Amino acid sequence: MSEQKNSFIYKNSLSIAFLLLAFLSLAGQAFTGVQQYNEFLSDHNYHTVSLFQYLCTGHFIQATFENWESEFFQMGLFIWFTVFLKQKGSSESKKIGVKEEVDREPKNHKNAPWAVKKGGFILSVYKHSLTLSLLLLFLISLVWK
Repeated sequence: MSEQKNSFIYKNSLSIAFLLLAFLSLAGQAFTGVQQYNEFLSDHNYHTVSLFQYLCTGHFIQATFENWESEFFQMGLFIWFTVFLKQKGSSESKKIGVKEEVDREPKNHKNAPWAVKKGGFILSVYKHSLTLSLLLLFLISLVWK
């Protein structure tokens, strides 16, 4: 059992699973998108494209960034709202009327992350890094398309 806990896959299974899901969703989008795009091209008497040619078209890039844009925005808002808002019975919400461990300020100790040791603005960015990164990805996808 200890060999399994030391394996690369065990230690990185969450990242591997989400990278695999991202790859599968992009592949699904590419396969369905090339069919739709080629149908459009055929209807307008243009030459169709191969799957690999399609991956470099604006159609694929636009569809990808439109999907990402909405997902990053939704997740960023969801994470930010769960910090302040509560929902009775929701596993994502903090308990109503109870001070939780997650609400405490981080303490500077020997094994604390560097941002905790630095404090100030750096600590503030660190405390909100997930929301900030998702909103930054939203802005990038908004500008990119």
